[in-house]
Amino acid sequence: MKIALLGYGKMGKAIENIAISRQHQIVSIVKDSTDFNLADADVAIDFSIPEAAYSNITSCFELGVPVISGTTGWLDKYKEVIALCNQKEGSFIYASNFSLGVNLFFELNKTLAKMMNQLESYKVDIEEIHHTQKLDAPSGTAITLAEGIINTHDSYQDWAIDGQNNKLPITAKRIEKVPGTHTVTYNSTVDSISINHTAHNREGFALGAVVAAEWLVGKKGVFSMQDVLNIG
Repeated sequence: MKIALLGYGKMGKAIENIAISRQHQIVSIVKDSTDFNLADADVAIDFSIPEAAYSNITSCFELGVPVISGTTGWLDKYKEVIALCNQKEGSFIYASNFSLGVNLFFELNKTLAKMMNQLESYKVDIEEIHHTQKLDAPSGTAITLAEGIINTHDSYQDWAIDGQNNKLPITAKRIEKVPGTHTVTYNSTVDSISINHTAHNREGFALGAVVAAEWLVGKKGVFSMQDVLNIG
């Protein structure tokens, strides 16, 4: 498979290493919009910056190149992207986190929220910890966890940093050299229940992105990691 990398930061380099180890070829590395050449690519993987993601993704649709994106911070334009993908008969996967383990964690989170919905004595909160170079807070993964709870648990209709106005609280911390830790906790006066996912390095994110790209090639439409993993 011939892969174009859109963005070449730490994640882009990790994806390159994983892709090559799985016998794929990196045919293009796009660092900015002036060198957008995808002529030889079977698929594009976007881990750029919020300001570039929308342009990167829509350019792939225009060129007929399947694209997956793990860039967060641009989702105010998500509906536009989906509409254009369908209009151009493109191929697209977005995930706030491509880690295979995290996507199983998302499903576990929704199952637990459904079970806890009937127990009013428990209050839920989410904590995420990332390295100090992460640009957005809270993380896209934490927001996905929050949305999974909101869609399943009757006590919450929205989330907020530190839980203002009785919304589902998310606490975001930035600590040196932490790839990503997410914890969902249900607290009552008598006990607490927590589920946790801890990333040890970026390789899990990179592997999931390459697996998603392998799965997407040859398909048309908008998909998710649930489709890739056949879960949910």
